[in-house]
Amino acid sequence: MIIERRSADRGRVHAGWLDSRHTFSFGHYYDPAWMGFGVLRVINEDRVDPGAGFPAHGHANMEILSYVVEGALSHQDSSGGGGVVGPGELQWMGAGHGVEHSEFNASATEPVHFLQIWMQPDRVNASPAYGQRAPTPADATGRWHLLASPDGADGSLAIRQQARLSEARLEPGQAIAADLLDSRRYWLQVVRGEATVEVADTVRVMEAGDALGLAGEAGAMRLSGNATVLLFDLPA
Repeated sequence: MIIERRSADRGRVHAGWLDSRHTFSFGHYYDPAWMGFGVLRVINEDRVDPGAGFPAHGHANMEILSYVVEGALSHQDSSGGGGVVGPGELQWMGAGHGVEHSEFNASATEPVHFLQIWMQPDRVNASPAYGQRAPTPADATGRWHLLASPDGADGSLAIRQQARLSEARLEPGQAIAADLLDSRRYWLQVVRGEATVEVADTVRVMEAGDALGLAGEAGAMRLSGNATVLLFDLPA
């Protein structure tokens, strides 16, 4: 099974200081056809005005990842976690049995553009926890670079789910492949640019904000173009 989620078809919430595109149902945007993809529950593409943000609010039993595309995101939470997340960096907050946190644009003059990602955890009521990953662009140029995993492999963030998140940055003339297992689910999200994706004897041109979900597919998926992409390797 292959499903497409085109950027223009996503839900949108515009609140003055916030312009958000929702891949899956979230907040005021509800679509029963788009409630998530396996354990992947939320991908919100948020643009936040300078100095604005989300005041302190609570979550429980959710793995929350923030991937900054441009600008800087300031995080504080009641577990003691906090910091400023810059472009290409990944932040993880395991909400566990309950945590309060705030997210604000760290700049008073420039907007921040980031992806807010939620995954259901593989255990409940754990202690809240926080982590931050700051790879360099070269780490993912022309190859897959692991950002998050269940065991913290290769310096990735250790999350509480049997899932792996990888990033790749393709420059013109570069191509990469990912081997798919029919026992897993995969979600490919284009963050920037344009990528040509070849999978299951089909070819698609995908732009920033577009995504593919794959389940029960085996074989190689090939990508080329000039783009930054994220690949979620998820339990079935």
